[in-house]
Amino acid sequence: MATATDKKKKAPAKKGAPTNGHSKSVNGKSSKSAAYDKATYLKWYETMLRIRRFEEAALMSYGQQKIRGFLHVYIGQEAIAAGLATALRPEDPIVTAYRQHGIALMRGLSADSCMAELYGKFTGCNKGKGGSMHFFSKEHFYFGGNGIVGAQIPIGTGIAFAEKYKGTDNLCVTMFGDGASRQGALFESFNMAMAWKLPVLYICENNHYGMGTSVERITNVTDIYKIGAAFDMPSEPVDGMNPESVHEALAKATAHIRAGKGPYFLEIKTYRYKGHSVSDPGYYRSKEELQTYMDIDPVKMTEAKILENKIATADEIDAIKNSIKEEIKQALKFAEESPWPPAEELYTDNYVQADYPFIRD
Repeated sequence: MATATDKKKKAPAKKGAPTNGHSKSVNGKSSKSAAYDKATYLKWYETMLRIRRFEEAALMSYGQQKIRGFLHVYIGQEAIAAGLATALRPEDPIVTAYRQHGIALMRGLSADSCMAELYGKFTGCNKGKGGSMHFFSKEHFYFGGNGIVGAQIPIGTGIAFAEKYKGTDNLCVTMFGDGASRQGALFESFNMAMAWKLPVLYICENNHYGMGTSVERITNVTDIYKIGAAFDMPSEPVDGMNPESVHEALAKATAHIRAGKGPYFLEIKTYRYKGHSVSDPGYYRSKEELQTYMDIDPVKMTEAKILENKIATADEIDAIKNSIKEEIKQALKFAEESPWPPAEELYTDNYVQADYPFIRD
């Protein structure tokens, strides 16, 4: 499987002319040669396909009113999760925003526990109390799932401070969207992290739209990675439609951080195929723009690359597809049949101070 490497790569093109690092042949398949071993490519493919099928099932269940509230799916952005899967250590903490089902699945939370959480069931990863935006798993070093835009940035910075204080070799991956890149908490966190050389990897998942507003409409600095220059923080753009590019950028950044040199900032340029949430019809973008990115779908392009370069056989690919199909089918069944949280759960998992002085009768 891939290890940390430091390869040169081209900056991803701007919206309207995307690239995912795969050369396309006449039949639409990838013709670029394989740079990694079989296990790595299959890990990437399996990670992305699991996320894609999970999110599709979640959308179906939402349409059937079995899932309520907010639902922000990761469809289109799966290559980021795939690159994280091979570039990080299992004990590296991760904190992210609310488009987070895919990151949780990548980190090792089961499809059963994630789907049950979406259903609000007691067997969910947060006992049905968190829902779509608030997955959490201490044993997987996964700290959410945060519903307030940008709120996770100082949280991740604090987790990185804790890792440095304890003297570990871990780093905290702190992820946020392009919409959060203008929050004041980001600038405060960047300043503190650089001043104290904290082991934190900041990742902006730039899918070009903060809800329905494009990056170009809200700022003169459309290359978000350039924000890091104000703090002398090493920063660069990454093609987020290709797991190879994501892995390589992450490997370079994590090596820098683990060497004790302080934070790193990656702007990973990606695209979501669905609306901001299930209630968003996406009228603010053209069908042509969407199709341009769907033409370089990381799941399809990675499958094509695996087959064209004979990294794995069609039978092996089919086996992965069938296995994930059954996994997601089982997750839906598990969520359907799981119990609701009992009423007494309202009083658990709450912070209580017995002698709190400000309670009034």
